[in-house]
Order: sequence, then structure tokens, then C-alpha cells
Amino acid sequence: MLHRSWSDRLIDGINIVLLGIIGLVMLLPFLYIFSVSFSSMKEYISSDLLLWPKEWVLDAYQYIFSSSSFIRSLGVTVFVTVTGTAFNLLFTSAMAYGLTRRLVGQSFILFLVLFTILFSAGMIPSYLIVKETGLLDSLWALIIPAAIAPFNLIVMRQFFLNIPEELNEAAFIDGANELQTFARLILPLSKPALATFCLFYAVGHWNNYFAGILYLNDPTKWPIQVVLRQIVVLNDPVNSLGAVEMLMENPPPPETIQMAAILVATVPILIVYPFLQKHFAKGVMIGSIKG
Repeated sequence: MLHRSWSDRLIDGINIVLLGIIGLVMLLPFLYIFSVSFSSMKEYISSDLLLWPKEWVLDAYQYIFSSSSFIRSLGVTVFVTVTGTAFNLLFTSAMAYGLTRRLVGQSFILFLVLFTILFSAGMIPSYLIVKETGLLDSLWALIIPAAIAPFNLIVMRQFFLNIPEELNEAAFIDGANELQTFARLILPLSKPALATFCLFYAVGHWNNYFAGILYLNDPTKWPIQVVLRQIVVLNDPVNSLGAVEMLMENPPPPETIQMAAILVATVPILIVYPFLQKHFAKGVMIGSIKG
């Protein structure tokens, strides 16, 4: 066993302490949001920095979940996230695999993909394209225009290139065509890459609010992040949540409503991570140099 010097152990100890302090500092805002969302009006007003409520109340959650617009926005976000992530993985992996085969004009296609990473058309041309294709004020406007992320496409293509070509040749000898090889061989071998990009795409869809503001004029189609923006940024939780079915004599303060809405909008995407963690550590090493 390799004996480590006292200086190495000291450095490790300092690193652990510093990283622990940084982790606690980053955790404080989440703890504050959690505590305020469960606090009463009296306790919130009397506390300068509330990190743990003495009296746990559910008024803020009762308030937001009595709003049909809030529940509907959650459903919209779940639909866009699940459907959009499935579209992203399908189109990204299919195009990445296609660019690993010998195609006429392959270099030109790769150039176009790289060009979109460096240069963007901008907001107005994107809006005009969505409008002319009939996607305006449709949930598909949040999914189809962002079907493929160019950077993810390049990285996934590189991952496919690292799969030994002998496996493809063996599949072709057994009578498989390109589609069967892609579906039955390439994709099962690419679980780390797919899990990693699944997480990236899902987080992007869940947190996306600008596309909803830009393309959706109907408030009933707003995702949760747009509603959350109305609640937090515009500081108008009552009007943003619409007609609340259960009227309260003493409604909770707007701040606790805001914190409850933030927590509800954040927790679901955090729950997804543990299920993908097994593949994520390996997936983030895609494209690294092997020794």
C-alpha cells in the first residue's frame, strides 16, 4: 500500500473542509426556500433569516394547488419534457449515427452542424420560422425547433465512432440492415451517452421559459416556468395563479406562495437525477482521451 505523506493528508483535509463549506453555502438558499414555504405569516414577518420554521403550515401549498392554472402548467411541463426529451434523443442519435456512415456530402453536413454552434439565426428569424410553419401558439413550438442540439450531436457522433466497426460488420453479416443495427446494437451499447443527454435535454425542457413566452399567447398552454416567472419576477402570485377555487380568509403572504411554487417546480427534476446517476458518471467522460 502506498504511504501518503502528512502534507498530502493535510491538503486532502483542507480540500474536504473547503468543499464542505462551499456545499453548505450553496445549500442555504434551498433551505431558505424550503423553510419559508412552510412558515406561517407571523413567523415569516418576524424573522430576518428563516432557516427552519417553528410552526409548520401548508397554507402556501394549499393555495397554489387549489389553482387549476398551476396544476395545468405542471401537466404542460411534464408533457413537453417527456415528449421533447424523447424527440431529442431519437433525432440526435439517429443523425449522429447517420453521420458515422459513409455518406455523400458528409463533410458539408458536419460543417453546417458546426456552423450552427458558432452562429445563431437570432430570435426574430426563429420566431418567423415557427410562425410560418404553423407552430405558433402550439406546444410543439417548444419541442420541434429544439429537436437537435448541435453540440450534443457532435459528442454523440464521436461516441458512436468509438464503438468497434467489427460489431457493425458482424451485424451486417448476420443479415441486419442499418436500421436494425442502429436499434438493436448501437443504442443498447450507448446507454451511458443516452442517459447523459437525456438528463441534459430534460433539464433544458423543464427550465425553459423563454420559448413559452415567445411562442405561446394562450395562458392555458404556459409551462410551469412561465407561470413561475409571473409569480416571482412580476411579484403577482394571485393574478398569475388565476381564480383560486378555495378562498381563504387569511391568505398566505406572497413570499411564501413564491417559495412554495419554486420548490414544487424544482423538486421533480431533482428526483430524476438518482435514476440516471449510474450512467451519468460514465457518460460525462464521453470524448475523453484514454490512456
